[in-house]
Amino acid sequence: MSTNPATFVLVHGGWWAGDWWWKDVAQPLRAAGHSVYTPVLTGLGPRSHLLSPDVDLSTHILDIANLIKWEELDNIVLVGHSYAGMVISGVAENVPEGIIRSIVYLDAFFPEDGQSVADFFPPEALEAIIGKDDPVPPPNWFGGDNAALTALLTKGGTPHPRAALFEPARLTGARDRIAKKTYVLAATNPGGNADTARKLRADPSWTVEEIDCGHMTMIDAPKETAEILLRAIP
Repeated sequence: MSTNPATFVLVHGGWWAGDWWWKDVAQPLRAAGHSVYTPVLTGLGPRSHLLSPDVDLSTHILDIANLIKWEELDNIVLVGHSYAGMVISGVAENVPEGIIRSIVYLDAFFPEDGQSVADFFPPEALEAIIGKDDPVPPPNWFGGDNAALTALLTKGGTPHPRAALFEPARLTGARDRIAKKTYVLAATNPGGNADTARKLRADPSWTVEEIDCGHMTMIDAPKETAEILLRAIP
């Protein structure tokens, strides 16, 4: 692990969005001397007033790539939770090589070139969410029995930009050239990313970690999540 302070960029997933999700993860990272950014994607949570049919995956990739550009960030540990696996994969393609030193998929989608979020769901499962008048998944979608997590999810989220679920990732291998790569599996997520974890365990360039919690690891297991992120510093 490097002794130089890292810059963590923590990118939330879909539907439920806000920097407060990360507070119990960000605090120990900052206490260890690292910088932490917790941006909110366009059209979600506190930025839901910007939701429009034009907001897509490319918008969200630019949200993060422009943060990196204008804040002049370097020595980055880029972390994407859930849907943000799509986002961070695209960000790696849109910033100069070497700025992102480590990439972490936190129980996240792991797309190949040409795949969209919709490709990870059976059509009926996706339609059960986006076809509703209030297209937000129910709290039990994400597993875990943490009371704080259940209370936050029950408050309700915001609709996810529909176009972002169908725009395919455009990848040329930039993700694979990042120095340190980690996938984190949430073991009790009922949706499950076990197949992704299994595939990456067979690749010696990847580290695969596992947490015994539900999908929202930053709420269900913030201490363990922070410890894994600290280990992801190159």
